[in-house]
Amino acid sequence: MKIVLAPNALKGCLTATQAAEAMARGVMRACPHCEIARVPVADGGDGLADVLIDALNGEACTVTVTGPRGDPVPAVFCHVPARRLAAIEMATASGLALLPKDRLDPMLTTTLGTGELIAAALNLGISHLVVGIGGSATNDGGIGMAAALGARFLDRDDAPVEPVGGALATIERIDLGGLDPRLTGVRVEAICDVDNPLLGERGAAHVYGPQKGATPEQVRALEIGLAHLATVIERDLGLDVRDLPGAGAAGGLGAGLKAFLDADLRRGVDLVLDLTDLDEHLRDADLVLTAEGQIDFQTAFGKAPAGVAEHARALGVPCIAIAGSVGGKLESLHERGIDAVFSLCPGPVSMEQAMAAGGDYLAATVEQAVRAFLAGRRCPGSRSFLNGLFVDPGLTGR
Repeated sequence: MKIVLAPNALKGCLTATQAAEAMARGVMRACPHCEIARVPVADGGDGLADVLIDALNGEACTVTVTGPRGDPVPAVFCHVPARRLAAIEMATASGLALLPKDRLDPMLTTTLGTGELIAAALNLGISHLVVGIGGSATNDGGIGMAAALGARFLDRDDAPVEPVGGALATIERIDLGGLDPRLTGVRVEAICDVDNPLLGERGAAHVYGPQKGATPEQVRALEIGLAHLATVIERDLGLDVRDLPGAGAAGGLGAGLKAFLDADLRRGVDLVLDLTDLDEHLRDADLVLTAEGQIDFQTAFGKAPAGVAEHARALGVPCIAIAGSVGGKLESLHERGIDAVFSLCPGPVSMEQAMAAGGDYLAATVEQAVRAFLAGRRCPGSRSFLNGLFVDPGLTGR
């Protein structure tokens, strides 16, 4: 028997690699002679660099950049010399987790450090840049990122505009003449786990602004600023970014990467699963297990477990998901290929307890999930809980 382990990171608890190791412990307790393929995954949020360092035999590079409120912060990115590829997570430079709650203010935060990370990657002679754009503390439309790479955003007096969310409405002209020439010929892919447009009720300001500390008045100001930026981008650069899927990710950084660096906006899990060759691991697998900190109906919209399940279903492999928190309305996940969802919590526990014992809980739940799967296979002619199909192990050849 072969089981593929393809977890995402459990934010604040386990990296994707650590989650895969915990899951492997559970599999071995239930099926000691099983072949295990560990394929940690990511969807553009936390853990992208770690996953690709592990999967592609990459190098971890650490640089000091400007944090979201201007303080210096260390940030790590992945460099894969053999592929001339670098993968960065904007959250390591401009992320929400870098600020205490009393310093959250998307009117004042910037993606400047993300641009500095990109510049550091360009120093390595790359030809392919992947930018994960989840977990941001910013709402500056990517102007900080672009300013760090030589773009100029000028006000009515032709003076540089401060690259923060609160200054977007003062931009009168965009000049990309000084953009870092090393970007020419570099393929840039912006990956995210959401498909929100730049503006409107599902846009960057309305959906994510409050999570970053914005008051209702600031949400309205940020919406006006992003709308103004979109107008200037269309006039000066000839591109309409308002309704691009993913343009609203990371406070409009998706739109900025497209407008200023000509990035392709991709669903993060699709790119990561391509790079990690998940399909090759699945071709002769009997079961795939995936995991994430929280699974609910929103997981279907570009999150890692849904991507894993879609690939598994296409190859006829059953898929079980494990989560720290399981929400309702899971029908959409079953339609995507997640056959069953289990909570890793053994009962009512505090968040602190669940986080501290996450690895052990995950291993224990995986063990029970695999035992249930094996029990179903041992009953010829029985109705499996997987896919709602009649499964006769004697007819499957496995």
